[in-house]
Amino acid sequence: MKKSLQIGGAYVGIIVGAGFASGQEIVLYFTSYGFNGIYGALIATVGFALVGMCIAQISSRLRTTSHKDLIYQISGNTVGFVMDCLLSLFLFGVAVIMFAGAGATFQQMFGLPVWLGSICMIVLTIATVMMNVKSIINIIAIATPYLLTVVSIIAVYSLATMDLTFVEQAVIARQTQASSKSWWVTALLYMSFNIGVCFSLLTVMCGAIRNEKVAGMGGIIGGILLGALILLINLSLLAKMNVIVGIDIPMLVLANEIHPLVGLLMSISLLGMIYNTAVGMFYSFMVRFLKPSKPSFKVATVFMGGLGFLASLAGFTTLVAKLYAVMGYVGFILVVFIVVAWLRGVQQMA
Repeated sequence: MKKSLQIGGAYVGIIVGAGFASGQEIVLYFTSYGFNGIYGALIATVGFALVGMCIAQISSRLRTTSHKDLIYQISGNTVGFVMDCLLSLFLFGVAVIMFAGAGATFQQMFGLPVWLGSICMIVLTIATVMMNVKSIINIIAIATPYLLTVVSIIAVYSLATMDLTFVEQAVIARQTQASSKSWWVTALLYMSFNIGVCFSLLTVMCGAIRNEKVAGMGGIIGGILLGALILLINLSLLAKMNVIVGIDIPMLVLANEIHPLVGLLMSISLLGMIYNTAVGMFYSFMVRFLKPSKPSFKVATVFMGGLGFLASLAGFTTLVAKLYAVMGYVGFILVVFIVVAWLRGVQQMA
């Protein structure tokens, strides 16, 4: 159970920075649909638990050491090559979004220029990527309980001090809707996008677990925790929709409403989650092309970090709205392959 909890904690830790720590992503994919967003959150929860279990068990059976090992096994050489290339671009794209998110957080909380926050996150990410993968996974898992605590405090406060009824807030929420898709389609795309985010590190992590039941339980625990966080944040934002409209980092606004100290704790939590995801994505991207032991690895890491900074200047909200939508479809194809492979039984392919 201890090992399963560690896997579940890391599963959550990898995703939260990209998936919902800022609140902006939850507004786009759930809260803007009003009450239907709650049903969407439940669908996403089931998806996270089911697909997380499938990835964990398949990785454990195949003893995977990178996402490449699993991609080619479940989708064949031709489709595998395309998926491998898309996933690699996917990893870099999410890292860029994390750099932009750090810049937005620094600006909103401390009044500092966006570019300065982005550079600070990039430097910290590059320094960590040059460490070993075990250290990275340990850092990611530790931060999850802290985020759960802070988000729970904000949720209780938001529900206790809401100015309007949920019906009135839902009307405001629907006016902010940026997508014409059905709420359930959006929920599935959100889930599949985030599976794409965690896929690479989850395969490496669970490939080292010899007991597939332990690995699978870790995937289920992580999925349930992710669902609980989505529901909590969604309810918090829906209760305060009239306050957070047009805000880049809505969770930070709600935290500051309680007390500046809670706002500071939320900023630290948010930056920690962004850092976790940025490191996970950037490391997975770099090791796909270069071995960490090679001298060129450090030079390439610094160079790609510079490119990531230039790309992050497009802005956090813009990147989330545009890039996440495209990535959701890529992730959905990946999810289908994963579930089909699990149902067939990995032994047939190994």
